[in-house]
Amino acid sequence: MSRAKEKPEGAPRYAMTIDLDKCTGCGACMVACAVENNVPPAQSGANDRNGTTLMRVYAMSNKQVYPHAKQVFVPMTCQQCEDPPCETVCPQNAVEYDWTTGIVAQIPVRCLGCRYCMVACPYHARAFNWWDPTWPEGMEATLNPDISTRSRGTAEKCNFCHHRRQLARERAVHEDREMCEDEYQPACVEACPVGAITFGNLEDPNSAVSKGFAKPEAFAFVEKLGTKPKIRYLSSQKWVHDMARSGVPGKEATNG
Repeated sequence: MSRAKEKPEGAPRYAMTIDLDKCTGCGACMVACAVENNVPPAQSGANDRNGTTLMRVYAMSNKQVYPHAKQVFVPMTCQQCEDPPCETVCPQNAVEYDWTTGIVAQIPVRCLGCRYCMVACPYHARAFNWWDPTWPEGMEATLNPDISTRSRGTAEKCNFCHHRRQLARERAVHEDREMCEDEYQPACVEACPVGAITFGNLEDPNSAVSKGFAKPEAFAFVEKLGTKPKIRYLSSQKWVHDMARSGVPGKEATNG
């Protein structure tokens, strides 16, 4: 399906670049994502396969020995594909491509928990709620009031903190002005201490994210799949590009 034919005139198309030459693997993006989106602490019995995480940081190495060994850290989240496989397999329309933003939205109240979307996602960027969300006593006071908690039996993923855009738009309307694109930034972007993550409107040729997409060191993981992800990674290291062509970092290499 051609997104260009459906996209409203003048609508933004949000995208992200992640510079792997800058990323230190600190995990601040994962923590910020979890706190912002009310992801509960892991339940007793949770493991790497059944825990709920919307963003993971993987370690990827060139598999060489010293002194030729090299490693980068790869923050991996929903790639916000232009042609998302998860959307086409969902029997409940719980996954929707938002024509006004280019964001692949997840609607928990429609989800029946079949997990077809998780099987379809080639980036392993989705999670499933195996338990009802609970927080240690007192921690409920820290929940983000702008985000609803999700119940057991639903799949979820990153949505570029879309609620932040809604808040920015409401603030702009209240102040009788147009929203500035810089007012909308996902939590992971703000939390990165080295500025490795850049976010913005891909339709604006002067935006930092558009300029990042145009750089020769920009690439997407497993680009041959044709899903057209709106997340591009940056690296000046050829071995990183070579490995990205063949697959995504494995769960055995997780740093989280």
